[in-house]
Amino acid sequence: MLTRNCLLLFLWILVDEGSVSYLRPPLPPLGRSRTGREHTRSLVGPMRNGAAGFQRVKRGWVWNQFFVLEEYMGSDPQYVGKLHTDLDKGDSAVKYTLSGEGAGSIFTIDQTTGDIHALRSLDREEKPYYTLRAQAVDINTNRPLEPESEFVIKVQDINDNEPKFLEGPYTASVPEMSPVGTYVTQVTATDADDPTYGNSARVVYSILHGQPYFSVDPKTGVIKTALPNMDREVKEQYQVLIQAKDMGGQLGGLAGTTTINITLSDVNDNPPRFSKSFFHLRVPESSTVGSAVGRIKAHDLDIGKNAEVEYTIVPGDGGAMFDITTNEHNQEGIIILRKPLDYETKKAYTFKVDASNAHLDPRFQSSGAFKDTATVKINVLDVDEPPVFNKPSYVMDVYEDTPAGTIIGAVTAQDLDASSSPVRYSIDWKTDLDSYFDIDPVEGTISTNELLDRENIAQHNISIVATKLNSPVLTSRVAITVQVLDINEFPPELASPYETFVCENAKAGQVIQSFRAKDQDLPSAGQQFSFRSPKEDLKNRNFTIRDFGNNTAGIVTKRSGFRRRLQEIYFLPVVIEDNGYPPKSSTGTLTIRVCGCESDGSLLTCSAEAIFLPVGLSTGALIAILLCIIILLVIVVLYVGLRRQKKKETLMSSKEDIRDNVIHYDDEGGGEEDTHAFDMGTLRNPKVVKDNLYRRDVKPEMKRGTRPPVSQDSADIRDFINQRLKEHDTDNSAPPYDSLATYAYEGDGSVAESLSSIESLAIDLEEDYDYLTDWGPRFKTLAGIFGEQSETQSNSATTENAH
Repeated sequence: MLTRNCLLLFLWILVDEGSVSYLRPPLPPLGRSRTGREHTRSLVGPMRNGAAGFQRVKRGWVWNQFFVLEEYMGSDPQYVGKLHTDLDKGDSAVKYTLSGEGAGSIFTIDQTTGDIHALRSLDREEKPYYTLRAQAVDINTNRPLEPESEFVIKVQDINDNEPKFLEGPYTASVPEMSPVGTYVTQVTATDADDPTYGNSARVVYSILHGQPYFSVDPKTGVIKTALPNMDREVKEQYQVLIQAKDMGGQLGGLAGTTTINITLSDVNDNPPRFSKSFFHLRVPESSTVGSAVGRIKAHDLDIGKNAEVEYTIVPGDGGAMFDITTNEHNQEGIIILRKPLDYETKKAYTFKVDASNAHLDPRFQSSGAFKDTATVKINVLDVDEPPVFNKPSYVMDVYEDTPAGTIIGAVTAQDLDASSSPVRYSIDWKTDLDSYFDIDPVEGTISTNELLDRENIAQHNISIVATKLNSPVLTSRVAITVQVLDINEFPPELASPYETFVCENAKAGQVIQSFRAKDQDLPSAGQQFSFRSPKEDLKNRNFTIRDFGNNTAGIVTKRSGFRRRLQEIYFLPVVIEDNGYPPKSSTGTLTIRVCGCESDGSLLTCSAEAIFLPVGLSTGALIAILLCIIILLVIVVLYVGLRRQKKKETLMSSKEDIRDNVIHYDDEGGGEEDTHAFDMGTLRNPKVVKDNLYRRDVKPEMKRGTRPPVSQDSADIRDFINQRLKEHDTDNSAPPYDSLATYAYEGDGSVAESLSSIESLAIDLEEDYDYLTDWGPRFKTLAGIFGEQSETQSNSATTENAH
């Protein structure tokens, strides 16, 4: 107030001297000086003496900014400042007006003096400044003496707001065992005062509660750990109180506080520990495999995944009998039975169990082994058990039509308990079919009660019950399958009629043929056959039978030097016996043919049947092949004969006279213009006889002699022509126009000579097939066939020439 009053006094002196007035804003408190800028403008206005015209005058406006203190609590309006123009001579001729933000409601102006006052207390945090407009007008004419000017009234800030934590209270976490200076969180306080004026908004942070565990940076508000190795297992929750104070933390500043709840998060810094080092469990021997027989637990002070425990059984005594798993809910170790227990065999098992964490922290592994070990002893409790069969199931075989009372098998059960009670056996009667069998209650032997028929029932399923004599309640059952076997009804026989060959140069001990047997009895699977020579054939010096043991046998030579001219075929008997009940046997015969072979053993020459024997063909197949070959040869011969016969076919021209036969050549002439085939003039003029006339359709082989001419007046020709003429004249079906009838009849002794191919001297060239005999014995038959055909053709040609 003192500063403001001094300033107002200074302004009053300036106005009173009549000079150009400058209005300066009051100096800001607390030593902050804000000097208004001086503006000088020219103003053109009416002269006070009423003279016409305008003159340039000087005036001074203060329109930089005025200051008004916020939160003013005085009873009178707060003085803000003064507006003045140098045209105002103090005669109340000038009126000042005010417009803009808060004009009239917040700010008011004295129209005569230009003093501005604030009508009510202002809050900078609500509105920091106001923009207004001022104007000086003539009080009489209301004409503007100055242009309207804009200025600002700024609310002067005072420290009336404490710092506030807008996001508090805070929650944060930091891992346990963290080193000093580990970042936890950051807090921020906000002060509504003007940060550009004084220290009202400069905040400083401090910790009121939470030491010595945490610290706070006074400028940034960052909270860090201040104590090393804070253990979550000792204390998990911490509450820290933080203060924010303005005025740079000086005395008199306003302060605000907030709370931070800090939680130490868990790390795996503790290994699991068993509550005791020895666990004693009891398990009945009747426990089933896979069942839980006991539980142990190792405690871990950590939480979450850091407290997950893995249990393992240390290899050693009893470790193979049990297994251990972890219960995910309570981290217990569940001991599970892997194999059946037997009190009579072993009464106790001892082994060790390790407990370790599944998720290890490498920072704490250096402190030692991160696991714990405990010893587990399991005692097996004796339980009164039912008898136990020595097999889980039984399969028995019996032949059909077996006499009643025949023992087919036996079962055995015993009491494994220490009492070793006797066992009694019985059949669990379920159906009437079980009556086929009976069991000895003491020995456990099973026998038939009646005859069994495989065709009726091939398999019986019965159940045998074993009961302890001193405890009839304890029983056990076993399944028995009785298979009714078929009686051996058919003897074995050779799989096929084997016929093989032996080379003349075969050596002793050589296997020349392998063979097998077959049996009509069922089932075929599992049948076993044995092969041997008959007793009467043991002295055979040529061949013997060798049994290979796999249902096959072979023919083995006993000597070398076989000769086909001495003996071409050998018959070797073989005895085949099966393993049926009762055993059956038969005797088969193997045919062996002696053939010529190459030095390497390949077949060289043999009968047609022996050629195909190596490939396993039967006699019937060989006969069929030979018939096919003969049919093919007959077709070839017929085809050749038809071709030759086709050349000799004739066309009968007359049925009455055999002399009307004329050779027909099956070629069509070219009409009257065709003079190349033969000369028609010869038929018309018997005198024209040409020597050495050859047929153009047959290649001549040799010259033929001329025949003596015949008489022109041949009676037979004349009669023939007259007869044909008469027939054509009396023929009603003849066309009604003139026609030329040509009669191809040369008659006897025609000067045109014979046109028949029978008398033709043309000789066909036939191929000589004698070279087939040079191709070896395999082509001997074919050479003979074509050789006979050549002789037949030669004879036919000779006969024709003779005619």
